[in-house]
Amino acid sequence: MAVIYYNGSIITLEKNENVDAILEEDGKIQCVGTVEECKKAAKEQARFYDLDGKCLMPAFIDAHSHLSNLASNQLQISLTGCSARKEVEQRIKTFIHENGIEPGEWVQAYGYDHNLFDKENEITLSFLDGILPDYPLIISHASGHSCLLNTCGLKCLGITTESSPISGGVIGQKNGKLTGYLEENACFEYLKKVPMADMKRFLQAYEKAQDIYASYGITTIQEGMCVTQMVPLLKALTEQNLLKLDLVGYVCPKDMPAYKEIFPIGNQSYHNNFRVGGYKIFLDGSPQQRTAWMLTPYIDDETYYGYPVMSDEEVYQSVKQAYEEHVQILAHCNGDAASEQYLNQIGKFKNIKDIRPVIIHAQLLNVKQLDKVKENGMIPSYFIGHIYHWGDVHIKNFGRKRASKISPTKSTLEKGILFTFHQDTPVIQPDMLESIWCAVNRMTKKGVVLGKEEAIDVYDAIKAVTINAAYQYHEEKIKGSLKIGKQANFVILSQSPLECKPMDINKIKIEVTIKEGNIIYQR
Repeated sequence: MAVIYYNGSIITLEKNENVDAILEEDGKIQCVGTVEECKKAAKEQARFYDLDGKCLMPAFIDAHSHLSNLASNQLQISLTGCSARKEVEQRIKTFIHENGIEPGEWVQAYGYDHNLFDKENEITLSFLDGILPDYPLIISHASGHSCLLNTCGLKCLGITTESSPISGGVIGQKNGKLTGYLEENACFEYLKKVPMADMKRFLQAYEKAQDIYASYGITTIQEGMCVTQMVPLLKALTEQNLLKLDLVGYVCPKDMPAYKEIFPIGNQSYHNNFRVGGYKIFLDGSPQQRTAWMLTPYIDDETYYGYPVMSDEEVYQSVKQAYEEHVQILAHCNGDAASEQYLNQIGKFKNIKDIRPVIIHAQLLNVKQLDKVKENGMIPSYFIGHIYHWGDVHIKNFGRKRASKISPTKSTLEKGILFTFHQDTPVIQPDMLESIWCAVNRMTKKGVVLGKEEAIDVYDAIKAVTINAAYQYHEEKIKGSLKIGKQANFVILSQSPLECKPMDINKIKIEVTIKEGNIIYQR
């Protein structure tokens, strides 16, 4: 059925101006203009959708996140916001009781952030053993770059003081004894060995996870690190037509053979809403955990720079693989040393800009590196929400001056470099309006304005989560703005972010999310 949307603020993002109406028919945009023009363009009698003064704009596009992790979290204990041992213990024991988990069965939790705990409430191995001696327990850090295990969990995974070191990772020990702490590659490798929930429960969790994205106005999402173990789940999602959002996956280079046998690769069309976009590699950790790899040391230790996860040769070979196969590559780089390593290897290939390499997070990408970014056609995808969620921690780790340069969006814009925003969900919720608010206001949780000179205007911030993100996916011809022939992917907001006070942008409500003409969320 043809639908004409009218009587509201309609932001096309084709030009910095509003239009009166938009016609959607057969899942595509057929006309953008006046109500009369839309009526004439309709192939059949159109139904009118009165926006009643609300704002309609292109649906948001998630430039980087982890759908499977968000789905997995629906089956785990949330420790988000916890700052005391007592609260951690209560949430864990309540979850076990409510879900009837028996001794010996795995218990998993997520969202723990050590920055919220004082020394007296520090989560230690002895504390975890005291509350759960008979259950293997693993707690994932909010950053996704470390985890904590109790002794039962360590035993189930076969981790001992004699376990082989893992390159680019840490198995925590103190005085010759395990601490239960795993960092970076050690965390990633052992997490793969934790038993997954049964297929039926996991597929139901995927449905809940997609509903979360849709509730934030998002219609295209990402699987930010595909490994072989996820193939059966992704295969089931596509075979059973369970994806209602477009999902683009990025694969660990060594795991690509398992995906090439089944799924569309690169810029091929989606199969039942899924395709593999290319490769994903990790080059360092996270700044709030002090594992981001820096060119300048952390403020309280002149000998500590963080550390790399991959060697130069490993990065080169991964980039070479993507370049030769002409598919995109995304590299997780938080610190400027990690970005420098990536830039150096990318720079060895001519015309690599055609594959649109992406720098994921780019938290401490420094302004001097932006010329290399532009030269190679690279796209920084900034985790702009760090300013609010961990800006105060970054001041502590790097000092006010360096922390103020985090996510240098204004400098990037002035260089003529296209960039995107993401939330690295489930690290934080996929709240695009919060990301826009962060980019415009650059305020921390404690109310510190962090790097006012790097703030951008609302319009450019909106582009980072719509048309720019579509470009990142090589999908700018079909998504990201309101133009005739593009998909009818819309979000309806309670108010236009261009018309409200900048400090109130994060108070705007998502009213409706529409994908290819179909309502997939309604408040």
